[in-house]
Amino acid sequence: MRSVDPMEGYRPPRRRSIMRRKEMPLWQELPLLLVVAFCLAVLIRTFLVQAFYIPSGSMQKTLELKDRVLVNKVVYDMRDPLRGEIVVFRGTDNWAPEVSEPVSDAFMSKLGRTIGDLVGVSRPGERDFIKRVIGLPGDKVACCDAQGRITVNGVAIDESYIAEGFNSDLSQPPIAGQCTSRRFAEITIPAGQMFVMGDHRAVSQDARCQGPVPIENIIGRAFVIVWPSDRFKSLDVPDVWKQFAQDHPTAAIGPAPPEPRRDPQVAMGLFPLLLSAALSARSGMSFVTRRRRLRA
Repeated sequence: MRSVDPMEGYRPPRRRSIMRRKEMPLWQELPLLLVVAFCLAVLIRTFLVQAFYIPSGSMQKTLELKDRVLVNKVVYDMRDPLRGEIVVFRGTDNWAPEVSEPVSDAFMSKLGRTIGDLVGVSRPGERDFIKRVIGLPGDKVACCDAQGRITVNGVAIDESYIAEGFNSDLSQPPIAGQCTSRRFAEITIPAGQMFVMGDHRAVSQDARCQGPVPIENIIGRAFVIVWPSDRFKSLDVPDVWKQFAQDHPTAAIGPAPPEPRRDPQVAMGLFPLLLSAALSARSGMSFVTRRRRLRA
């Protein structure tokens, strides 16, 4: 009687072969991960945070030419802007472009600007401005008191962030349509609008001569300088404005401002999508690493 081999007819499990067929070559996985990373950057730039390049000296010494700042694009979907905050916004038709550097029309330059704009690291457009919020709806803003300071609702503001020699001329009379003079007549900020000014008053073209800006035109709040690295710092609200807000609550007149530009739930709803994509990308990278180790 023939003995039966216990291994006769045994077939190894097919799981490993199935897993092997599902594996993607490295040259296919890397482009996929790059696409995922690019899509994440576009989503973050569109709904959450965007980097802006400073193209002019209107905010010196707070912001220098060629600085890059990060802008929070969802904060004003949750609350109103505060006096003293630095905001990026789209100017109205009354606002003249402020970009001071020439732009190359070469193909590669255009391509670089297009890609940079998609991921949020390009220079702002001609109608994008960055200024400091001085007055909110219902505020009465004027300049100047006996010491040459601006006043908000009759209260003089000690603007320590304006560097010596960077204020506009106090002796020059105001000229319609020009911001060369420090003096301007009192203006009551209409409902739904804000009064903004640059920190370099001698060169800034701002609400003094170009008028208030709709709050709905705000792109976001600049909250940190990220480049160059030696200038890294947060852009906090100055203490003088914090104290002013405590002593003088925001005035409000007329109808309520327009509804938020975006539904906050839309932005918040992106977090699961971003998290899922990030985890997928991380899993893909881990898988590539494991394969490399196994093949080594």
